[in-house]
Order: sequence, then C-alpha cells, then structure tokens
Amino acid sequence: MAIDTSVETRAIARYIRMSPHKVRRVLDQIRGKTYRDALIILEFMPYRACQPVLKVLRSAVANAEHNQGLDPGSLVISTAVADAGPVLKRFRPRAQGRAYQIRKPTCHITVAVAPEAANS
Repeated sequence: MAIDTSVETRAIARYIRMSPHKVRRVLDQIRGKTYRDALIILEFMPYRACQPVLKVLRSAVANAEHNQGLDPGSLVISTAVADAGPVLKRFRPRAQGRAYQIRKPTCHITVAVAPEAANS
C-alpha cells in the first residue's frame, strides 16, 4: 500500500490559559523544522509556553504515526498557529471603591505535520 505524501496530520489544544502572543513566540521558532529538531528546541527554550506546544506537537506526530502510518523521523512541522480563545474577565478592587478589570487570555494551539517530501 502506497503512502499518500500530500497528507497533513494535525492536533489542536483548545482553551490553553496563556496569551496567544506568548505562544506565537515559541511556534515561530519551530515552524518548518523537522520533528527531532523541534523537540530539541522546545526542550531547551526557557518559556512556559513550550510545555503545551510540546504536548500538541507530540499528539500531532502520534496521530500521523497511528492514523497514516508515517515515520516520525520523516515528519516536518508544516503549520503551527496560535489563535485567540475567549478572554476570562476578572475584577480587582482598587482605591476609593473602584474596580479594575483583569483580562486572562486563552488560546487555541494548532500544529500540523507532513512528510518531508510533501513540503519540498
């Protein structure tokens, strides 16, 4: 059975309690890299956003391995996106009876992997 090289497998993590702006900083570093390179980069980057991104990346590769029968060593990150999710709004008491709004952003992280031949 021949493997279709135009296949792109993805994984999505939704409602991650982190700013999409901070997650994009991490995703920009791994987009276009091979799976092994991305693992090394995420392991040593000092940002808190690396943890959920690593989890989504491993899920996308597991999906490609299980559903499409692809080899993890041949996979490249074709798409890595962080979209804004709903914002949790909280209030903090301030001086003279005022209330100050606190915004707690969430984001949806999407990572797609494809075989190396499909990207070139």
